[in-house]
Amino acid sequence: MTLFLFDNTFEGLLTAVFEAYSRHTFPDELRIEGEPLPLFHDEVFTVVTDTEKATRVWNGLQKKLSAGAMRCLAQCWLAEEETTASLLFRYIRKVVDTPRSIETNFADPDVLEFSRMWKRVDWERLRLLQFIRFQKAADGTYFAAVEPEKNAVPLVIDHFRDRFGDQRWLIYDVGRAYGFYYDLHEVRPITFQEKEHHPHLLTGKLDENLMDKDEKLFQQLWKTYFQSICIQERRNPRKHRQDMPVRYWKYLTEKQ
Repeated sequence: MTLFLFDNTFEGLLTAVFEAYSRHTFPDELRIEGEPLPLFHDEVFTVVTDTEKATRVWNGLQKKLSAGAMRCLAQCWLAEEETTASLLFRYIRKVVDTPRSIETNFADPDVLEFSRMWKRVDWERLRLLQFIRFQKAADGTYFAAVEPEKNAVPLVIDHFRDRFGDQRWLIYDVGRAYGFYYDLHEVRPITFQEKEHHPHLLTGKLDENLMDKDEKLFQQLWKTYFQSICIQERRNPRKHRQDMPVRYWKYLTEKQ
């Protein structure tokens, strides 16, 4: 059994593809550096992430995949599932080795699973667009906390930059401890070293002393509106949970 160890980055994955073709040796398994190794294995190769090598692989894929498939490939990496790296490695290898396009060859199990994985990520993106709720801070910044199953926050940033280009805002992924801040000019990724000093980063809720003076009123008005449009006789809890998964309720104003 041949193992490739990499740093669990997309560039690292593309570098692993480059090294496999350069060495004429393809791994039986891709493992993240630091993970326990299987008891029995023949060779272990540690992939050193190289931007130039990764770029060469990416440019090569652009010649064989449509622009849409390239976007899907990048988005699939955000699935962060146990099989993501190995699936994408196999998919890329098939793209390289097959003379015809494999994009719609859903009879191939890897192509089919690639499509399903992308749909799971894109569905998370759509839910974020629906369920992000901003709270206005005293300094005028709009703060929203989310905890998506997939790492889909980067996929919605352009939408909010275009829609709220005249407001400062911060969208923060609580589970992954990073976010994006828009300062009216550019969006930049941010992290906080000492989250214990910022309890709202852990709870997703601004303390009253951090809120804008009218924020509490606006939240109450939103709850009242939400309750007023609810027709009790047509309540369907099962359908409600399907359309608005329970895992999002924690950060929804109307569910507090």
